[in-house]
Parts: sequence; C-alpha cells; structure tokens
Amino acid sequence: MIYSNLIYLLVVMAILATSTSPEGALLPDYQFFALFVGKLWFFRWFIRFARKRRKIIRVADYFSIERNLAVFALLLFGVDVYLLDLRYYLELPPFTEQLPFLADLGGIAVFLLYLILLWTELKPSYEEVVGVRKKTFTHLRDKLRICIALVLPWLVVNFLHDLLVRLPSKGVRDLMASPWGEPLFLLLLISVAIIWYPALLVRLFGCTAMPAGEARSRIERFAGRQGIRFGEICLWPIVEGKVLTAGVVGFVGRYRYLLITPALLEALSEEELEAVVAHEIGHVKKHHLLLYILLFLGFAFLIQLCVQPLLTILLTTPWVYDFLLSYEGEPLTLVAILTGGPFVIAALVYFRYVFGFFMRNFERQADHYSFRVMGSVAPLISVFRKISLMSGKGRDAPCWHHFSIGQRIDSLLACQEDGKAVESHNHKVHTALAGYFVAFVVALFLTMQAGERLTGDSSGQLIAEEVILARIERDPNNPLWHQFHGDLLVFRAQYGEAVSAFEKSLELDPDNPEALNNLAWLLLTVEDQKLHDPGRALELARKAAQIQPRSHILDTLAEAYWRNGMVDLALETGRRALENSTGNREYYRQQLEKFDMSDRS
Repeated sequence: MIYSNLIYLLVVMAILATSTSPEGALLPDYQFFALFVGKLWFFRWFIRFARKRRKIIRVADYFSIERNLAVFALLLFGVDVYLLDLRYYLELPPFTEQLPFLADLGGIAVFLLYLILLWTELKPSYEEVVGVRKKTFTHLRDKLRICIALVLPWLVVNFLHDLLVRLPSKGVRDLMASPWGEPLFLLLLISVAIIWYPALLVRLFGCTAMPAGEARSRIERFAGRQGIRFGEICLWPIVEGKVLTAGVVGFVGRYRYLLITPALLEALSEEELEAVVAHEIGHVKKHHLLLYILLFLGFAFLIQLCVQPLLTILLTTPWVYDFLLSYEGEPLTLVAILTGGPFVIAALVYFRYVFGFFMRNFERQADHYSFRVMGSVAPLISVFRKISLMSGKGRDAPCWHHFSIGQRIDSLLACQEDGKAVESHNHKVHTALAGYFVAFVVALFLTMQAGERLTGDSSGQLIAEEVILARIERDPNNPLWHQFHGDLLVFRAQYGEAVSAFEKSLELDPDNPEALNNLAWLLLTVEDQKLHDPGRALELARKAAQIQPRSHILDTLAEAYWRNGMVDLALETGRRALENSTGNREYYRQQLEKFDMSDRS
C-alpha cells in the first residue's frame, strides 16, 4: 500500500512539473468547474460500479481494487492538468508567484480529493475485510497521514527553496544564485532529512511505542547482540494493525525505528519474532535504505536531462510531425503532453521494473541475513507460511516489490542446501548495482552529448518552422502562432522578419505580455541600427510589466531603463526581477552588477 501510494504521488509530481502555465483559461470558469465536478461524479459512479462487479473478500482483494481505481484517478488528474489547464487555477491565489510551491501543493490536494472520494466509497468494503468499524473522518485522516508523510519531503524542499531565494539577506540570495548554491542546498536538506525525517515519519504513520514486556526486551537484547540500536520499537497500525508485516526506517541509531504490526506480534513465536527482526536488521547492515535514496535521486537527475533531447527527437519523428500539423488545440498543451507523457511513462516503468528489481533482491538479501543469524531457515519459513495462511495470499501470489512467498521459501531452502547460495546472491546484487551506476554514468554522458547535438541540429528548427507556418495558414488570427514564429526567427538571427512577426501578433492581441516583452528585448539588443529602438522598447516593456510582472519581463524593463539612461529605475526594477525569480538567479545578479557599475562610472 505504501509503495503504491508513493508511486502515485511521484507521478502526480511529474505531471505538475511538466505542465505549462497558460496565460489564460482554456474554458470559461463555469465550464471548467462544471466539467471538473462532472468528472468527480463520474469517478464516484465508476467506483460504485467497480465495487459491485468485483467480490471483495480478503484484504488483498480490497487493495487490488483500490490500486486499479487510483490509477484511473491519475488519468483523470492528467486530464485536469493537461487538457483543462488546472495549473491556471492553481496559480490564481495570492502568493503563488512568490511561492510557486503553493501551486504544486494545490495540485496534490486536487489528486488527494480523488483519493478521498475513492476511500469514502470503498470504506464499507474496507471495514468488512479488516473487521473494524471506523468513523469516516478517522478513516480518511489515517489514509491522508500516509500520503502526507510520503510527499512531505518534496514539499518542504520546494518551500524552503522558494523562501531562501526571496530572503532579504544579500548573502543568502547570492549563494542560491551561484552555480553550486542550489546543489549545496539540496545536499544539506537531504543530509538533514536522512537524520530527522524518520522520527516524523513514524508519527505520521500513527505508530506508538511497544509497551515494556518480554517481547520488547527480547527484541532489544537480540538487536544488541547484532550491534544495532533502535531509537524506538513501535507498534505499526497500518490497516488497523491487522496485516502481518514489519519494517525499519532511519539511518542513525537514535533516529532508527523498528515497526511491527500488532497482528504480526501476536501471531509469532519468540524464535519467529527474532527471525523477523534479523530480516529488518539485514536491511540496515546491507545499507538498503541509503541505496533506495540513491536510486531515487539517480532517476530524478537523469530524467531532468532527458526532457529536451526527448522533445527534439519527438518533434523530428514523422508521425509526431503529422500530428502536430493536424492538431487543433492549444500548442503549449501539446508541448506539455509530449514532454510530460514520456516522463510519466518512464517513471512508472523505472519504479515498477528497475526499482522493483532492486527491492525484490534487497528483500532476498535480508532473508539470507536472517538465515545466517538464526542458523536455520526454519523460523523465517514458518513466518512466511503463517503470513500466507492468515493473509489469504497464495504461495505463488506475485508482488512487484517482493518475491512471492513461495519463491522466498525456495530461496531459503536452496541456501540451506548450498552454503555458497548466499554469497552468490550477494554477488548478483553487487554486480547489478555496479551495472546500474555504470549505466547511469554512460546514460548521463550520452544524454549530455545527444543534447548538445540535438540543440545544434537545424532539422528541429526547420520542422518547427514548417509546423508554425502551417498553423498560421490554417489559423491566421491566432496571435500565439505569430509570436512563436517571431521567437524562432530571433533564434535564427532573422531579426527583420522577427519584428514583423511580433508586430502581427500584437496587432491581433495588443495585450500579449510575451509578444510585448520579446519584441522589446529584440529592439534593445539587436545590432542592426535600423531596428535598434530603445525608446519604443521602453514603452513595450512598461506595458508588458503592467500586465504580467514576471522576472524575465521585469528584466527586460530594467534593461530598457538602463539603455535609456534611467539607471536608478533600472536598479530598482532589476532588484524586483531578482526577488521574483525562481531560477537563473545568477543572470539577474549579473544584470544588477552591470547597472550598478554604469551608475558608478
């Protein structure tokens, strides 16, 4: 359940990260909200339909239908973001421009709304399979706590980043604007999170300290013999404590927690309990928790580098090109789907197969560690058989993040018969990890090389121009296509034609802030004296900043002030641009230094 929720939330964050910020709503407000409410009603109806069609007898049946419907909720959320421009509404509240993480927080809240509807409708089935009656508020609170616990680190990182880049302290702002400032910030946060986050996690999970008694004392003595310290041994109330499972979180002894469900504690003998504890200690000894973090970070880093090359490849693919020519919708939406769709699919494939491969084999390593410590496979095999019997899961029931119970038992029996089986599996894991990190470095190198070649390749530009010209011919009164054409012509240094394209865009929409800004910047920076016009550029930049005072538009206005000899206004506006920026802060700082130096001279 926890791993599935984590993947859902990762996909939600990927969708939000690859969505665009439209200048206006695609639909009138009442139509958007009517469609949104209609989708909620349809989702509610579909949940009830699915619940009637499928028998929910065991806990496994409940979580199977919950997973399938949660995936459907992800699809509906993707429709909200990519097709209904949900981000436009998420960025309407105050302070979202200063703290962009608030828009992402709102997006997560929208997805959680789908899950709340799902949990509410499935609550009778949940109560039936676990044999517990709960108030709806308590049920939803317990479910939400798990999701909040999983997404909290991401929210905290984004909030602190948005806060730091806007602090009045010049030293902090300069640090965050430097090339190594943000990586240092992320490294520091990850280091702190490794220590303190597990303490918060167990509280959000609703865990309580295991009462003093023979079971607790036995666990403490057993862990002590293995040289492992737990900050606390906790009762884990996941699924009302009815499932048979255990876990360990935390890297540092004082903030390391052993989690055991009450059902598991009641079902096991003393020797079986020690075998389970030995399994969890095996995760600590093999550094699996740290490896999980590295696997997460590796994926995030690579996928960020792959977005631009992937988009270029897609734009040069014949069937994608044909689709672009026939597409009638908002162009920015199509770009978001082209980048976001592959990203989301890559995330699902990576965590299901690559991450899942390592999780399964890490679990097997922990099983082997338990065997070595206990001196026999019998206690852990007995635990597995009890889990299979009491949970209703078949011996060969598959699991993407664990091997089946039958496979785990067979592996332990093989270890007992062949003393080299444990070392053979350790060698397999070490080889796989080495292969992963070699593949990571090679992929990193190839992605960077491909990115440089694709960026410099003119084929993508030619195709983009063909698409834009075809769209202008089909829809000549759409100012965005003329603006995009102007942007492309600037990139190709065809400045005279670019001015004409921007002029046409503004003729159709005089209040388009991007066209105003881009034309102003061109008139300020072009070397052709026939086109160079700082006076008109200032008028255009002022109007753009009045309509939409974003950092890059304020920077253009500051440049216009500076080139027209208004240095004080340039400095004041440049500071506003730096304060409002969420990225590329080093550039804005250099602009301020340029204005300041001219003032001194």
